[in-house]
Amino acid sequence: MTKHIKISDFLKQHLQGEHGVALNAILSDVVDACKKIAVAIDKGAVAGNMGSLGSENVQGEVQKALDVITNDIFVEACQRSGYVAGMVSEELVDVIDVADEHKKNGDYLLMFDPLDGSSNVNVNISVGTIFSILKSASKKPDLADYLQSGAAQICAGYALYGTSTMLVFTTGNGVNGFTLDADSNEFLLTHPNMQIAKETQEFAINMSNYRFWREPVQRYIDECLQGEEGDRKKDFNMRWVASMVAEVHRILVRGGVFMYPTDTKSRSGKLRLMYEANPMSFIVEQAGGASTTGSQRILEVQPSGIHQRVPVMMGCKSEIDRIAAYHQVTAKRK
Repeated sequence: MTKHIKISDFLKQHLQGEHGVALNAILSDVVDACKKIAVAIDKGAVAGNMGSLGSENVQGEVQKALDVITNDIFVEACQRSGYVAGMVSEELVDVIDVADEHKKNGDYLLMFDPLDGSSNVNVNISVGTIFSILKSASKKPDLADYLQSGAAQICAGYALYGTSTMLVFTTGNGVNGFTLDADSNEFLLTHPNMQIAKETQEFAINMSNYRFWREPVQRYIDECLQGEEGDRKKDFNMRWVASMVAEVHRILVRGGVFMYPTDTKSRSGKLRLMYEANPMSFIVEQAGGASTTGSQRILEVQPSGIHQRVPVMMGCKSEIDRIAAYHQVTAKRK
């Protein structure tokens, strides 16, 4: 039987340098939070927590009970290390200023989506948690401290609550995936040095929005749909889960591209830059892939707000380069 390294041992061995001690402590809290969220999701139907609350979050999305429950779990758990000075959550309008007694060494900022894909909980499809860690310029951060580009991230990761619970993260030295062992309640290293396949025949996009897309996206999807008879000379498969974590995890494991482009309905894009697009782009790039808004590398976008939205296209580098080139061609004609 293969012996897998525990995530606690992995963190001690691999987190060195300027941020080593802090990241070890913060990630240990994230690990605890994700374990508790996994339990809350498993018990959701039995506890009667699968329904909607009737309220909306800052995004204008109807909140489910589990959105609030998972947010509370994450906020509470991630104050324990003493290194987090403030947080941003998809579920809350304003930043969370961590109390002084909980941030003795508070030089870091934590941004997160506590329950990505929550529309799937009622139908028992994979959901997740996404997080991003930045260095703060102050132990009493103001809004400007949060508005750093994705390139400034020192850690990003996600938890996937599916057929098994996984935690995948990067600190800028590759991507590693850990699976929660139910017997020991420990995350064990099962997917070391994850890499995105250099070639793919799979894409993920919500085809119902085809008529609203801009020309470069329609061109790319048309080529995929034409298959062997088209210019690409190969058939493609399409997938769509409506959970960013599940989509990106599939790309890390078996390749592909994930697209949530801008369109005539949502001109600024749908996904949030700070706690969805940026952390996932960091992970994808560390795994050998690429990400773009169509006109710009996502990690180079300068944020204008903590809940800013952007178009997102990420995955296999050769395909993302092609999509970006199509956007450039269209832009030159205008």
